[in-house]
Parts: sequence; C-alpha cells; structure tokens
Amino acid sequence: MTISPEYLRRPRLVVMIKEPHAGRVKTRLGRDIGMTAAAWWFRHQSASLLRRITDPRWETFLAITPDKQGLTSRIWPENLPRIAQGSGNLGQRMARVFTQLPPGPALIIGADIPGIRTTHITRAFRKLGAHDAVFGPATDGGFWLVGLKRTFAPPVTLFENVRWSTPHALNDTVRTMPDLRIAFTDVLADVDTARDL
Repeated sequence: MTISPEYLRRPRLVVMIKEPHAGRVKTRLGRDIGMTAAAWWFRHQSASLLRRITDPRWETFLAITPDKQGLTSRIWPENLPRIAQGSGNLGQRMARVFTQLPPGPALIIGADIPGIRTTHITRAFRKLGAHDAVFGPATDGGFWLVGLKRTFAPPVTLFENVRWSTPHALNDTVRTMPDLRIAFTDVLADVDTARDL
C-alpha cells in the first residue's frame, strides 16, 4: 500500500477525554460542587468543545479512558475515530497517543478548557511549520495543548519526570525536549476548581 504525501502531512488533533462518571472525572472540581455536578459539567463542556473544534482542516481523534468502556461509549460522536489512552501517568498516556497516530503534525488538547476555539488550533498548527514542538500554556503553570511536528522520532525522555498537576508542569515538560525548536501559543485557562468556573 502506498501512503500519499498529503496523508503524511495531514494535521491531527487529539482530544484527551474521560467517560463522565461521577467520582471518576474532575474530582477536584467535584470536591467543591459535588461529584455529580462536576461530571455533568464535564460531559456538557466536552460535547460543546467537540462541536466547536471539529474542522475539515484537520482530522480529530478522541483518546479515551477508561479504554474498554470508552472505545464503545455512545456519549461521544460516533464519527470521530477513537484510540485508547492506556495506563500510566498523563505523560505516559500522551506519549503513547503520539506513537499511535499516523505520521504528520499532531496536537493533543484536554477536554476541560472552555476557551478553545478553532483559531487557537489553527495558530498552534502554524507554529509547527517552523518548530518541532508547540505548547499552549495554561494559567496555572501547566499547558492545555502540546504538539509535535513528528518528522522524526521524539526524544526518549519525552514527558519523563514531569510534576503533573503542579505549577511546574510546563517547564518540566519543556525540559524533556532539550534539542527541539519549541514555540508557544495562546495562554488559556482550564477548569479544576469552582473558582475556575
């Protein structure tokens, strides 16, 4: 089978998403507003996000957890291809997602950032034109987006020794890419607590 150059260059956008069950999703938010309310918020936020950012300029994938249940869930749009996140910490799961995708530029975003629009995704893909990696910083010191051009194998240290869910997550992750040309795009806020809402 021959793979066309257009297929190799086709941008891919991956949304990291969880099944919205009370007590399993947005637990920090759930401690503030109740686990059922937090799951309800996440379900509707995710659905709204997917409607906004699905675009013919890129192929949108869902990276779902839990794997078995999420891959067959009727909650998310059936037309979007799904891949399993697998086990491990956030970095291990994102690294696995990058290796599962077809070749070409790819972005990974979270599903809990209400401000994401197609303009943000477009700008991030453009940054990959002259850079090897791109980050969308979050207001809490983490990041809402990470992207790789993927014209060569990523560093073996990718996402290792990152202090996830801390103000150090972005800086720690950048350090795992010492030889890559890195760009930064829009700063957005995610929702972790009632104050974030």
